[in-house]
Order: sequence, then structure tokens, then C-alpha cells
Amino acid sequence: MSASLAVVEKPEPLDPDHLRAPEPAAEVVVLKFGSSILRSPTEAPLVASAVYGHVRAGRKVVAVVSAFGGATDRLLSEARALGLAHSNDLLPGYVALGEEKSAALVAIACDRIGLDACALSVRELGIVAEGEPEHSRPCGLRPDHLKQALDRHEVVVVPGFGAVRPDGKVALLGRGGSDLTAVFLAAELGLRKVRLVKDVDGLYDHDPNDKSAPALRYRRASWDVARKLGGALVQHDAIDLGESRGVEIEVAALDRADGTVIGEKSAPPGPAPALPPLKVAVAGCGVVGGGVLGRLLVDPRYDVVGVLVRNPNKARDVACPASLFTASAEDLLSRKPDIVLEALSEGEAGHAVIRAALEAGCDVASANKQAVSRDPGGLQDLAKQHGRRVFWSASVGGGSPMIETVRAARAAGEVVGFEAVLNGTVNFMLERLGDGAAFAEALADARAAGFAEEDPSSDLEGFDAAAKVRLLCHEAFGRSPDGEVSRDALTETTSADGGVRQIGAAHLKDGVVTPSVRLTADHGDPLFSSLRGEGNALKVYGADGRVWRCRGRGAGRWATTESIMADLAEIVRARRADAGLN
Repeated sequence: MSASLAVVEKPEPLDPDHLRAPEPAAEVVVLKFGSSILRSPTEAPLVASAVYGHVRAGRKVVAVVSAFGGATDRLLSEARALGLAHSNDLLPGYVALGEEKSAALVAIACDRIGLDACALSVRELGIVAEGEPEHSRPCGLRPDHLKQALDRHEVVVVPGFGAVRPDGKVALLGRGGSDLTAVFLAAELGLRKVRLVKDVDGLYDHDPNDKSAPALRYRRASWDVARKLGGALVQHDAIDLGESRGVEIEVAALDRADGTVIGEKSAPPGPAPALPPLKVAVAGCGVVGGGVLGRLLVDPRYDVVGVLVRNPNKARDVACPASLFTASAEDLLSRKPDIVLEALSEGEAGHAVIRAALEAGCDVASANKQAVSRDPGGLQDLAKQHGRRVFWSASVGGGSPMIETVRAARAAGEVVGFEAVLNGTVNFMLERLGDGAAFAEALADARAAGFAEEDPSSDLEGFDAAAKVRLLCHEAFGRSPDGEVSRDALTETTSADGGVRQIGAAHLKDGVVTPSVRLTADHGDPLFSSLRGEGNALKVYGADGRVWRCRGRGAGRWATTESIMADLAEIVRARRADAGLN
């Protein structure tokens, strides 16, 4: 399931009047996540979240991962307990299983949130290395596997530390070798920079844990400074390779824009800004709100100060202190949150919470399409008036970056229309109905999968898709359509034969926007007919003939949770930039 953003394609055969446009290649980034981040499999979603932010921005990602914390030592110990010595040629193949396990689980975590990801093994990746079995040096990359994986997928997760010797046996790249893997792959891909994600926010003049004197962080550090001070932070072989291949090495913490760039020149170190946890309030604790709350409660970067619900005494599927729940929006905002994440199921109540939060000086991210589609321009004006921000990417497309795709298209020129599958519940049900399921059975399956609400009328009657069409019109044309969006309803009498899809669309002609939500098999595009389950997809038409596409999971807790968490991360970065902390 792909969640790609702003892939510009040649115009469709069904649009013969469009001009043909070239297809630019997506930017590729290499990110490395060490065992200080991947302490256990429970941290895999954090890595998937960091990767999602890059994919949402239109990039393809090569994610290099270390073994989970302690796994390498455990594997070494197990092998040596059987008598395998340091020089044994079989030992590296066993130890490298730690990184391969991490790669597989991170790819699974990416897939859960709707990213089109794959994992390669050490042999499939094909880094060729020479030297000692446990401390080899990369000398080549076997062609095809990595390139083909990048051609087919948005995210390629690869194991660090391991390589293949010319005789076909697995070798290791020395302690900290995942750093070397990442720098080498960046060089082979022709990149000028690689990002190493650590549990510290850069390179310091001395160990930050040593409190005898204030630790000063380098914004830029030369290769020599990094070799002198890097210690265990960055592998020296990786620094040497970066220098010889001209690849700068960024060292930064998770979701931090700032850090240290290791390259040709140094800048004097200075105090690193203190970043206390941000106070966050959540409005709603259903499918999406509960998913967001579960993520926030275990993340030390955030301090959850309140959760708005109808019934504070109701049992929840996320462990949360009872003191955080409140039924009063006024009480929620009296707790002085910096950011409000709005995921209520009702439009009017959600709209009121968003306005009140902005007026109280809070930034807001919303997953409530009924709320934000009422007056998106008015909400943006209110946010600007109070010097705050309002984000709503999670309200359209779930984990599919539809808002970002439309914005990218509009930034490139005039947009004249869009067509989309916008409701994951309806798409899921249409697929089940097409397979022969009865209407009640398909609806029950959608509820069991976490896609349909207890009251599914908004989805089935097209109101959900219509609200999303209105919001996409605001993004595409700078205004919402006049009047109601015409809708088809999904009922027990609807035929799902022939690949019927619910298509939300709007076209601009002679200054008039014509929106609709239709159930039709006559959509003429394999992008829509190939969607499975809760899949969503979007096409955006530019006046110059270019077509932007994206697709991804359009419903479910984890995909939509990831989208609102990505909005939260953007708000945090913007707040830090405003304060001069990035």
C-alpha cells in the first residue's frame, strides 16, 4: 500500500487535451537508526513515524537499521558459547541476523501505517566488503537489488553492519558498522548527505553526561574534530569514508531539525537549547484519538495535560490516568496546552473546539473533516490572527498525504481538477460486496476492522467523502464550492459489480467549481480499481497537463494516527523555529 506524495506523471489517455510533461525522479534520502533508538521492537513505530514524515514530503527513503538494543552482544555470546572464535567465518552470518530482524520489523511497522515498504537482507542488499570477517571495509555494491527496490517502493529498510565478502560469506563492518553502511549507501546513490539518528542531538565538546562543565554542541564539525571527539557516537571508519567520498554526515536526535553536520569545516560550539516537553491536549478518545493518546503517553517529548471525552468514566482501550479525562472543553483549555490534537467524531463540536483552542493561543492539528471543512479559510484566518497554526492533513486520506499532494500541485501551477477515492470504509465494503458478501456482513467486517463507526451513516451516505471534497477544493482552488456536494449513497441495493468505487471529484471550468461524490465503475483508471480494503487514492490535474497522484491507507487507527502525529511534528518544528531553537 503506497502513501507516495506528488509523483508527477504523464497525462492519462482519458485526458487527451493535456500537454505531456516529464516525470522528475523523487528525491532519495538515507537515514540510519541505531540501537539507541531501536532499543526494542516497541520502538519500530517511532522509526516508521520518522520515515513517514519524509515520504509525506515527497521523498523516497533508504532506512538503515541496527539490531535492537543488546541483540548483537547476545548473538555473539550465543555463537561463542558453541566455540566460535573471533576469526570464525561463520560467526558474522549469525550476528547479522540481529539487523535483519530489525529491518523486517521496521518494514512491518511502516506497512501498518500505509507506507509502501520492503526489507532487504544482507545478501539482497549486496554490499561487498574485504578484510577481517568482523571488521571488513565496503569496496562495492552489487547492482540491481537496491535500485530495483527503490523503483518499486517508497521505503527500503536495510540491515546495517553486515556485508558480503567476495567468496559469498557474510562479513561485519566493525562495531558501529551501521554508520558505515549508511554513509557507503549514500555515496553509492550519489547523495551529498546522510542523516544518522541518535539518542543525542549532535556532537558535543565533551560528554553531555559530565556535569563538571556545560557541554557545548557543534553546529558544524570538521572531519578531524569528529574523529577526535566523536568517540562511540560515530564510527571512525564512517567518518573516513564520508571524507573520502564527499558525503556530509548529519548527527541528530529523532524528529529534531537541528544537530551537527560533519564535513569540511567547523564552527565554534555553543550551548544547545533546552527543549522541555510540550504540553499537548487531545480532544476525542475513539479510534484516532485513542491511537494518538497511546503514542503521546509513552513519548517523553510530550506532556499530555488533558483528554476531552463525552463520558470521563467510560472504559478505554488505552491506559491513561483518570485525572486527564474531562467532559468540558473549557476545563481542557484551562490546563494551558501548547497544542491541541482534535479527533472528535462530530463536526460542530470539533469546529467549536478548534476555534476555542486557537483563540486560547494553542496550535491545532485536526483529523475531523466535518469540522475543518465547514470553514477552512476562516480557521486559517483565525489562526493567523492569534499567531498560531492549524493543520488538517489527517482529516483527508488517513495515511495518504492528499493535502500535501494537492498543495504540491498548486505550488507548481494552476489546478483544474481532482478525482479521488476518499473513504476507506466504503472502499472496504465495496470490495467485500464485490466478493459476494451481504451488505450487513460487509458492514460488520468494516466495524470489526476498525474502519466503520458504530453509526456509519456519514460514510455510507457520502457525507464523509463530500466533506473531504470540500476541503480538497479549498486546497486546490483556494475556495470551497458553493452549495451542497451532490452525493450517491451506498445501500443494500447498490451493485458492486465491475469494480465500483466511490469517487469524490471536483473540476474547475470557466471559474465554476463542480463537485460530486459518485458510485461508479466508469472511472477509467487502474489507480482506483486496484485499491484494496481501506485504500484511498488521489489524482490532481494541473492546467499544464501534469498529473499528481498519491495513495495509501484511508482508514484505521494507525494510518490516521500517523498522519496527525506528522502534523504534530511539523507544528513542533515550526514552534522551535519561531523561538530560534532549530
